[in-house]
Amino acid sequence: MSKNCQLTNHVSYFCNDNEPMNKIPLFGILLLVACNDNEKEIQPVKQIVSQEAQLKNDVSRYPDSLLLLENLVQYYRENMNYDQALVTVNNALHKDSNDSRLWDIKGTLHYEDGDTVKAIRSFEKAIDISPEPVIIISLAALYAQLKNPKALYLADALLIGDRAKAAKEAFFIKGLYYSNINDKKKAISFFDKSLQENYTFMDAYREKAQALYDLGKYKEALSVLDKAVTLQNNYEEGYYYRGRCLEKLNRVKEAIDSYQMALMYDPGYIEASEALAKLGIKN
Repeated sequence: MSKNCQLTNHVSYFCNDNEPMNKIPLFGILLLVACNDNEKEIQPVKQIVSQEAQLKNDVSRYPDSLLLLENLVQYYRENMNYDQALVTVNNALHKDSNDSRLWDIKGTLHYEDGDTVKAIRSFEKAIDISPEPVIIISLAALYAQLKNPKALYLADALLIGDRAKAAKEAFFIKGLYYSNINDKKKAISFFDKSLQENYTFMDAYREKAQALYDLGKYKEALSVLDKAVTLQNNYEEGYYYRGRCLEKLNRVKEAIDSYQMALMYDPGYIEASEALAKLGIKN
């Protein structure tokens, strides 16, 4: 549901006693500071303020530049300051309420901030202005997660004549919808179609493995994830979910190794750290 302004990093659930296993991105700033305690206290504040001030100054100097505006929004987004990011986008929309890109960004911000109702409204507004495939994909993926059958309608729209060149996303969205309404077998068939369109589509591997996992087919799920990490050897989610499958197969040592691989590629992967801790391994 996997951090772009296009909502294609879909929220992913990997069943663990019906508990969602969402990976929450962590953002941080690495600072080199002197040993002096006062400098440790002051320098990070100066860096944060100066970066924000520079980005705001750029927007002020070139108010018609959407790219500079997006840079400022992305800065707030990476620092989890969604309130200020939304204020920035809303100010821009007051000047031009017919910019579909701004509505698309607003929808993504609302989604990441947990307000799906406002996210849907923003994406729908963007599509009313300009039905671009990338925006349709964002809205359809959100509908699929909410078990809204409108996801299927939008997926079909992406497939008509294949003008959108988005077949892999359309089939993925259908799979996501059926997976969320618990029709796992049908979901798997659509994830397979998505992978036929693009065999390197990592989201489809992850969701197919999830559906197999939910069906109790742990060996099959593991096989899917093995292929995924072979194709993309730094795919941290693939290693994490491999660990979950390996635990179910009582291959604990291999599960530990897989969780540690996930952390090697993403040291901030909370679920992988928690999984290791439950196995008595300190990260």
